[in-house]
Amino acid sequence: MRSRAFRVLSLAAMLTASASALGRPAVDLKPSAAPPNLVFIMSDDHAWQAVSAYGRPDGTRVNRTPQIDRLAREGVRFDRFFVENAICGPSRAAFLTGCFSARHGFRTNQQTFDGSQPSWPGILQERGYRTGVFGKWHLGSDPVGFDDYCVLIGQGPYYNPPMKTPGGRVRHHGYTTDIITEKGVAALRSFAEASEEDGRPFAICIQHKAPHRRWDPHPRHFRLWEGTDIAEPATLLDDYSGRSPASTLQTMTIARHLDERDLKLKPPPELDETQRAAWDAYYEPINRAYREAVASGALSGDDLVRSKYQRYVKDYLACVTAVDEGVGAILDEIDRLGIGENTIVVYTSDQGWYLGEHGWYDKRWMYEESFRTPFIIRWPARLEGGRTSDLMAQNIDFAPTLIELAGGEVPDRMHGESFADWLVQGAGESPKGWRDSVYYRYYESKGPHTVPMHDGIRTDRWKLIWYPEVDPDGDGPAGPGCWELFDLESDPDELRSLADDPAHAGIKAELEKELAVLRTRYGA
Repeated sequence: MRSRAFRVLSLAAMLTASASALGRPAVDLKPSAAPPNLVFIMSDDHAWQAVSAYGRPDGTRVNRTPQIDRLAREGVRFDRFFVENAICGPSRAAFLTGCFSARHGFRTNQQTFDGSQPSWPGILQERGYRTGVFGKWHLGSDPVGFDDYCVLIGQGPYYNPPMKTPGGRVRHHGYTTDIITEKGVAALRSFAEASEEDGRPFAICIQHKAPHRRWDPHPRHFRLWEGTDIAEPATLLDDYSGRSPASTLQTMTIARHLDERDLKLKPPPELDETQRAAWDAYYEPINRAYREAVASGALSGDDLVRSKYQRYVKDYLACVTAVDEGVGAILDEIDRLGIGENTIVVYTSDQGWYLGEHGWYDKRWMYEESFRTPFIIRWPARLEGGRTSDLMAQNIDFAPTLIELAGGEVPDRMHGESFADWLVQGAGESPKGWRDSVYYRYYESKGPHTVPMHDGIRTDRWKLIWYPEVDPDGDGPAGPGCWELFDLESDPDELRSLADDPAHAGIKAELEKELAVLRTRYGA
C-alpha cells in the first residue's frame, strides 16, 4: 500500500504553508472531521464541447447545460482530463480500478469485467461507506463493492428499460434518463437518512445511458431546437488528406454511416402505444419532407451531409438536456438534505464524442474530441469553486484520488496517481513530479466502426500515434504500420501529420522513446 495517503484531518495551516511553497495561492480549506460523501455522475458519450462550461476550442457554444455549468462555477473544471481507452466498458473499468486496460483486463466491450479486483467502491465500502450504483453499468458482470444497485441490462434502451437489481430484473416504464435520475434522488434520500442514524458516509454512482447512440429524446425536448441550426464544426467536411490512411478506414461518418434509426426515420421498437403516438406526431412530418427532398434530388451532396448533421446533433443535444436536468435534480436534492458542504460531486463522461468533427459521430480515436472527456469536481468544504485546471490527468487517476480524499490507502497495483493533495491545496500549477505525458491504447481493430488499433503519447504540445496494422501506402488495413505526429499548438484540429517531415524527425524520435517507456509502465 502507498504510504502517502491523504490525511482528511490535515491542519489548514500546514496546507496553506505547503501551497505557498509551491507558488499557489493560500486557500481556506475549512477542515471537516467527517469523511466526505460522494455523488459520482457519469454520462455516456458526452462530448466536452457539448458542455457549455467548456464549448468548442474556438469559443462557440454548441448548447447550454446550466446545471452542469453550476457545478463548474462551484467547483474545479478540468480542461485536460483524458481516458486511457475511448470506449464505454474499458473506460468505466479504468475509473473503477485506477488501472489501464492491460491490467484491469476489460480491453473491449466484448469482454467481461472481473469485479473481484480492487476498486474504489470496494475500498470505500471496507472503510464503512454505504455504496450504490444506479443506471448504466455495461461491464458484463454484476456490480461488486456496492450495497445496492439498479442497473441497465447491457446498453439499455431510452424508453421502458428492464433493470437488474440484487433481487432480480425489474421492468420500468418511462424515459430512461428520468428513471435513472429518480433512482439517484431516492438513493440520496435513503442514504442520507441512514447516515443520520449511524454516521456512515456514502458514495452513490448515478450513471446515465444518455447521450449514447441512438439519441432518442424525451417528447418534452422534441422541439427544443426547432427553427434553429446548430453551428457546424470547421472539419465537418474533412477529406482526411494530410494524414496517414488510418482515418479513411473507419465507418462512422455522418455522410455515409448514420442509419434509419439514427436519423429517426424508424422509431424505437420499445415504445408503448402512447409514446409511439407522440413520436410519430413529431417525426413523421419531418421524415416525409426529408424523404421527398432526397428522392427528388433537392437534398444531395454536401447539403445532404449538413442536413443529416442537423438531424443527428439536435437529437443528441436534446438527450444531453435531459441529463443536465437530472444533474439539477440531484444538486437540488443535495441542497434540500443540507449535505452539500461535505459532499463531493463529480460530473464526467466515459469518454468524449464527435459532434461532426472530421465528419464523424462516435468515439474510439486518440484525436482530442474522444480522447479528452469532461471532468468537474465540487466539494465546498475543501475546494474553492470557480477554477479551471490544466493538470494532465486521466480516468486512471480518479480511483486513487477518491480513495485518498476518503482517508484510505491506495493499492500499489493502481496505475493512476492521486491528485488529492494538489486539489485541496489550491489546484494550481501541476504538482512537482507529476506526469508531463499521457498514454492511450485502443484495441478493437476489427470492432464496430472499424477504427484501426492504435496507441500513442500526448504531451503538452505534441501527439504521436502508432497504427500497427495500417498500410502507410493506403492500400488496406493490413500493413507494416504507420505513424501520425501532430503539433497541437499550431494544428489543434489535427489535420496535418508531421510524422514524415524531416524537420520533425528529432521530436518524433524523442516521443517514440517516451512511448516505449509508457508501454512498459502500463503493461501494454
